[in-house]
Amino acid sequence: MRRFFVKNILFVVAVNVLVKPIWAFFIDRNVQNTVVPGSYGTYQALLSVSIIFQIMLDFGITSYNTRTISHNPDKLQTLFPAMLSARVVLMFVYMLLAFSFGFISGYRGWELILLGGVLAIQALNSLVSFIRSNVAALQKFKTDGVLSITDRFLMIIICGFLLLYPPTAKSFKIEWFVGAQIFSYFIAALAGYIILRRISDVRLKFSLHGPTVFKIIKESFPYALLIFQMSIYNRADAIIIERTSVDGKVQADIWAAAFRLMDQANMFGLMFATILLPLFGRMLSEKQDVSQIVKLCVNMLLPFSFMVAVAGIFFSGDIMHLLYKTRYVREYETVFAILIASFPAWCLMYVYSTLLTANGSLKTLNIIAFAGVIINLSLNFYLIPRYKAEGGALTSFITQTSLALAFIFYASRIVKLPLNIKWIFAQIGYLLLVLLLAYADITLLRGSHWLVQLFSFGAVCMALMFVFRFVSIQSIKQLANRG
Repeated sequence: MRRFFVKNILFVVAVNVLVKPIWAFFIDRNVQNTVVPGSYGTYQALLSVSIIFQIMLDFGITSYNTRTISHNPDKLQTLFPAMLSARVVLMFVYMLLAFSFGFISGYRGWELILLGGVLAIQALNSLVSFIRSNVAALQKFKTDGVLSITDRFLMIIICGFLLLYPPTAKSFKIEWFVGAQIFSYFIAALAGYIILRRISDVRLKFSLHGPTVFKIIKESFPYALLIFQMSIYNRADAIIIERTSVDGKVQADIWAAAFRLMDQANMFGLMFATILLPLFGRMLSEKQDVSQIVKLCVNMLLPFSFMVAVAGIFFSGDIMHLLYKTRYVREYETVFAILIASFPAWCLMYVYSTLLTANGSLKTLNIIAFAGVIINLSLNFYLIPRYKAEGGALTSFITQTSLALAFIFYASRIVKLPLNIKWIFAQIGYLLLVLLLAYADITLLRGSHWLVQLFSFGAVCMALMFVFRFVSIQSIKQLANRG
């Protein structure tokens, strides 16, 4: 099982690393630098509105579906029509609620039109996620990995042309960016369905049988509540910053620039969670020991996240100056440094919260998430009016760190993971050494270009992962020899 997991996660990471950073840094970033100042910040705030109301769009069906099909693959053909029908109904409810919230929040005219486009993006993205959840639940992780980059690949081609072709580059608008995403997600959904039909023989038909749809929605409700609460403590920051700050649109731009990098870093943890949910589900249903997979994931993610977080903190000014044309360099630097410090917490949450989800511990998850909502909103409404985007970043760091500790505690307790003190101290020791290395790197290589300092720091940190035996050369050789 370890070999199966490693081979699939390496493939998924590889295909995502080839595409998604190009999207983030060469397309999404250039869009923000090209469009009228403030318009991207408005887009980011509207995107947060659309994500918060995703409870009505998804209603936990994707997570429920992954867990159900991974436990009982034979149910796919009978469940797919009913779940698809439920999603179509929820899509209309989602559009109505989110659009109404946007109007009540003060958005008008062009902003409401943009909100409509963003809602369409989320609707199609949710449909793609639902189709992919079936593919992943059938343990077709490599196929799912290819589907996960299809939309981004298409967006790179379309937006890349519009940004590079001189006549369109001069007049590029945020509306074009939204339109390109709508088209790309539609094609990705269509491709996903064709692939799913070939591997499982499902049919595109609707089944609005009331009792069946009601049963699915009822059983999905705990997942929906969890997603809703997670959306609040992960996305409310952008809305509160844009709506309550004196220079809200500027602060939203600053937040979007820093969060883009945080979002790309989280790509790695999210890829693990995508595979782990059906994998944990299958292993727990067969009463297999999951502790070794948990340890393997933490060994792959946590040291890497320490390295990224420390590098982001020490080189935040250089990174943001390289990526963005702005006179708010100090604000960009501070917000990014605080946000990236929460990256290790995100990685831990992706492992341990996914384990609780696969175990069906939804009550525990929802209680923890509710605590996260209270912490996040309380701190946001206190700190953002005083410190603007920096206050939102600090709130995010406190929220994610608190939640990560809670998920670790309850996952270890409920699933009965063994307590390995030596392993815990090894992780802490690695973090302390990485912090010392960053300081030494900047001191000893003072006068060198910051990229030289960054790469030398990264190389030593990667080598230390082998020294600490988080990654074993022998296990890599064994994996390669087995093919």
